[in-house]
Amino acid sequence: METVLDKIKMIFTDKAIRSRILFVLGALIVFRLLAIIPIPGIDSAKLETFINNNQFLGVLNMFSGGGLSHLSILMLGVGPYITSSIIMQLLTIMSPKLKAMYQEDGEIGRKKFNNYSRIITVPLAIIQGLGLIILLKRQGIVGNLSLFNMVSSLSVVVAGSMLLMWIGELISEFGIGNGVSLIIFAGIVANIPTEVSQFIFTYNTASLPLYILFLAIGFLIVAAVVIVTEAERPIPVTYAKQVRGDHVAGGTQTYLPLRVNQAGVIPIIFALSILLFPQLAGNFLAGMSNHALQSISHGLLWFVANTWLYSLAYFIFVFLFTYFYTAVTFDPEQISTNLQKNGAFIPGIRPGPATKEYILKILNRITMMGAVFLGLIAVFPLLMRSITGITSFAIGGTALLIVVSVVLDLIKKVEAQLSMREY
Repeated sequence: METVLDKIKMIFTDKAIRSRILFVLGALIVFRLLAIIPIPGIDSAKLETFINNNQFLGVLNMFSGGGLSHLSILMLGVGPYITSSIIMQLLTIMSPKLKAMYQEDGEIGRKKFNNYSRIITVPLAIIQGLGLIILLKRQGIVGNLSLFNMVSSLSVVVAGSMLLMWIGELISEFGIGNGVSLIIFAGIVANIPTEVSQFIFTYNTASLPLYILFLAIGFLIVAAVVIVTEAERPIPVTYAKQVRGDHVAGGTQTYLPLRVNQAGVIPIIFALSILLFPQLAGNFLAGMSNHALQSISHGLLWFVANTWLYSLAYFIFVFLFTYFYTAVTFDPEQISTNLQKNGAFIPGIRPGPATKEYILKILNRITMMGAVFLGLIAVFPLLMRSITGITSFAIGGTALLIVVSVVLDLIKKVEAQLSMREY
C-alpha cells in the first residue's frame, strides 16, 4: 500500500512532475513581483483606508492578488478574463454553434472558444480599468491626471491584466492545475502574513470567545467544503456481453460517478465578478450632472450598502451559476450516447432518451444540494459581518472557500499525474 510519504518522494524524484511544479512556483513568483509594481501618483495611506472600508474592493483586491492594494500594474487581476469567460459560457446557451464548438469539436474547438474569450477580455479590461481609475481619482487616491496620463495608466493596467491572463494560461498548459484559480489562490495566501500581523497587534482578551467561535466556524467550513466537494452519487452501469469467435467480452459492471458539486468554486468566482459591477457603476455615475443617472447611482449604491439584499442576490447568483456551469460542462445526452455506443446500459433503464432523462433527473437533484450548499456557505460570512461588524470576515470566508477548493483540485491533479507515471 502506497503511503503519503511515498507519493511525496515520487513528486520530487519524477523529473516531469517536478518540472511542472517548479514551473507553477516560478510563474507565481513572477506574478507576486509584478503585483507590487505601482502606477505613479498614488496616496498609499488613503488607498489602504479606502480598500479596508470597502468589502467589494477588498474582493477585487483578492482577485488581483493584492495588486489593487498597491495600485499595481496588475490592479485589475484576472477579473476581466473571468467576466469574458462568463459571457462566452452564457452565449453557448443562445448559440448552438458555440455550444458545439465548446463540447463537440474537441481540442481545436476549445482553442477557438478560448480565443474569443481573450478577445472579449480587452474591452472589458478597458471598461473596468477606466471605472476603477475614475473611482480612485474621485476619492483623492490618484492625483489629477491629464488625458495623456489617464490613457497611459489605463493602457498599463489593461496590459497587466492581459499579461496575468497569459501567465494563468501558461500555468494550465505547462504546470499543474487551473492557472486562473492558482493565481487567485496565491493572492489570498500572500495576504495571510498581513492578516496575522493585524490580528496580533489588535488582539483583545475580551474578544477571545469571538475569535474562538470564528476559528471553530472556519474548521467547520473547511470540513463541509471537503465533504461536499468529494461527495458522489454512483449510477451503476453494466456492459453487455459480446461474443467474438471463441472470446466473450463485456458483462462487467461499473458505475458512473456524479459529483454533488460538479462546478467546484467557479460559481462563487462568477457571482463575485458580476456583483462587483454595481459598486463600480454606482461610483462612476455619482459624479454625473444628469438627474436620471444620479438616481441610478443612488439605487446601485443603496443596493451595495444593504447587506441583506446583497446577500440574497449573491445567493441567487451562486445558485443559478452552479446549475448553469454544470449544464455547460456535463451533458447527459452525450453521456447517454457514449454508453449506448459502447454497449453499456443502466440496469432497469432503456438505452437512449430514457437513459438521458434518468441521468438528468439525478443530476438535477444532487446539483440542487450542491447549489444550496455553495450559496449558504458564500453568504454566511457576509451575514456574520453584518451581525458582528467585523469587515474582514466577509472576505475571509469567501477566501477560505476558494483556497480549500483549489487545494483539493490541485491534489487531485497531482495524484492523476502520479497515476500516469505508475502505469
